[in-house]
Amino acid sequence: MATVELTFSALPAHVRTARLLATAIARRTGVEESLLDEVRLAVGEACSRAVEAHRLHCPGEPIRIELCDDSGRFEVIVTDSAPSDELDRGPVLGTPSFEDLLGQGSGTLMSGFGIAVIAGLADDVEVYPSQKGMRIRMSWPAAAGGLSPV
Repeated sequence: MATVELTFSALPAHVRTARLLATAIARRTGVEESLLDEVRLAVGEACSRAVEAHRLHCPGEPIRIELCDDSGRFEVIVTDSAPSDELDRGPVLGTPSFEDLLGQGSGTLMSGFGIAVIAGLADDVEVYPSQKGMRIRMSWPAAAGGLSPV
């Protein structure tokens, strides 16, 4: 399993960099061309949500993104450090219902809509909200063998 990690400050301009990096690595990992727009949009939505949360609650803390190939899947994990109004209820597995999504995140309706968009774009989604931040894991099918060495 190969992993690329990126941390960036809570600036909207860095969301574009995260989207471009995710799309390039997804392509190299073997994600079908027809899914690359979905990868780009889902990663952009997750990173935008994290930037918004950090700008409100902890602007000096970095946002973390991990991109990896694992058992024929391209996986992206976006982790923020913004405190949530919700208690840690564990992961929301699979494609959560709209009502589940609206109850997640920093307590705002827009956060729920962003996660709903991600759930519609990614093949598999897990959302881990807690008082210490939120972790969004999303994945898509990729070619067997994963990332090749540079």
